[in-house]
Amino acid sequence: MRPCRARRTEAHADDPFYKGKRLTILINFAPGGPTDIEGRLFAKHLVQATSTAQPNIVIQNMDGAGGIVGAKYLGEVAPRDGSIAGYFTGTAFMYALDPERFRVDFKTYQFVATQAGTTVHFVRTDVAPGMKEPTDIAKAKDLIVGGLSVDTPKDLRLRLGMDMLGIPFKYVTGYRSSPAARLAFQRGEINFFSESPPSYRGVVDPTLVKTGQAIPVFYDAGFDGKEFFVPDAVKGLPILTFHELYQKIKGTMPSGQFWEIYKAIIAADGIIQRLIVMPPGAPQPAVDAVRAAIARVNVDPAYAEEAEKAFGFVPQWAGGSDTPRVAETALTVRPEVRTFLADYMKNLPK
Repeated sequence: MRPCRARRTEAHADDPFYKGKRLTILINFAPGGPTDIEGRLFAKHLVQATSTAQPNIVIQNMDGAGGIVGAKYLGEVAPRDGSIAGYFTGTAFMYALDPERFRVDFKTYQFVATQAGTTVHFVRTDVAPGMKEPTDIAKAKDLIVGGLSVDTPKDLRLRLGMDMLGIPFKYVTGYRSSPAARLAFQRGEINFFSESPPSYRGVVDPTLVKTGQAIPVFYDAGFDGKEFFVPDAVKGLPILTFHELYQKIKGTMPSGQFWEIYKAIIAADGIIQRLIVMPPGAPQPAVDAVRAAIARVNVDPAYAEEAEKAFGFVPQWAGGSDTPRVAETALTVRPEVRTFLADYMKNLPK
């Protein structure tokens, strides 16, 4: 494994387990991206919301392969003594898509807490013939969609959306992080990209949307297997869901195989888009201590105030005795979905 970039801050977790110890928070994406921004704020307030034990918290970034490098490291290499926890995005669905890529079964990790999430998709306004309204995407010429990896749920949702709308596009993927792809977007190397709400609200909206360089096109609604819902992270944003955009353009709700696959992705990834996990076999007192600290972060006024300033919303974590069961559900997709997507990832638009 390559070296990790680390930044040390003073922190404390619950007594008695973490008294005099160190806790590493491993973030599976690069510095400056939405997972990193949110993860560092979380770690800061994990410190302030806990009791008297005062170990150090060390934040490490281990990016690569759409977050899989860091996720595999946690299970294969990291110590199992409670001294490290992963702060991951997108890992659950990528495991569900291809469990064999994990030498240590991801289902055996210790699932501490989960967070529902979504992705906001946006386009450059100078895409021909000019993008002024979300529905203008139906007329787009020379659209170049950017992504991180062919197998990330973000890339897959984006491709499926364009295919359902019948919009021709070129697909450029493999950017190591959202900041790298965002820079390519600003340079015009790609002209359609998507980011999760922390970086959309904190970076994209003020620097690209409000300056007239981009407009939001749609976001991925939450889906619990039966009904759609608005994730907390996008409440208040004047942006259409994908199915609302589709209805405005096509006059009807989406349907068919692509739509069923899209719903399967948001049902899995959207429910637990972010995860806090520990390696298999991590001590239960460590899991309990971190879970209790997270519960206090959720209701910490200082955390809420700083999160609102940074992201425009307050990320909330669900963590309890049922967390492993919730994770188990999201870590499994129907065989026909997996088969379809395996073929879909091989047949890339040029």
